[in-house]
Amino acid sequence: MFKRNKQTEHLDINQQEISTLIGIDITITGELIGNSVIRVDGKIFGNVKTDKGIVLGEQGVIEGNIDTKSAIIYGTVNGNVKVQQLEIKKTGKVNGDIKTETLEIELGANYNGKLEMKHLIKTEDKITLPKS
Repeated sequence: MFKRNKQTEHLDINQQEISTLIGIDITITGELIGNSVIRVDGKIFGNVKTDKGIVLGEQGVIEGNIDTKSAIIYGTVNGNVKVQQLEIKKTGKVNGDIKTETLEIELGANYNGKLEMKHLIKTEDKITLPKS
C-alpha cells in the first residue's frame, strides 16, 4: 500500500556498532567530537558533534547542541539538534530547535522548540533542496 521513496536513505542507528560509551557516572565539560556512533548515559556540558550518530540513554543529559547523522533520544537535551534522522522516545525531552529530514516522536515525549524539516535530494555529487 505504501512505498518507500528509493531516494530516502534509512539510517538505522540500531544496526550500527557503538564504539564509545559515556557511563552514567561520567560528566564531561567541553565539546565532544567524533566520527562514530556514541552512547551517552552520563552528562555532557558542551556541544556534541559526531559523524555517524548518537544514542542518549534515559539518564543521559546533554547541555549543548547536537550535530550528527542519526540520533535516538531517551534522555534530556537542552540545546539545538541538527540531524538527518531523529527519534525522540517516550522518556525523551528536547528543549531547543530541531533541524531534520525525518522525525519520529513517541507518545509521552516532550519537545519544546522550533522544528525545521527539509528533505535533501542527492543528485550525483550535489545536494539540492526541492523546489517549493
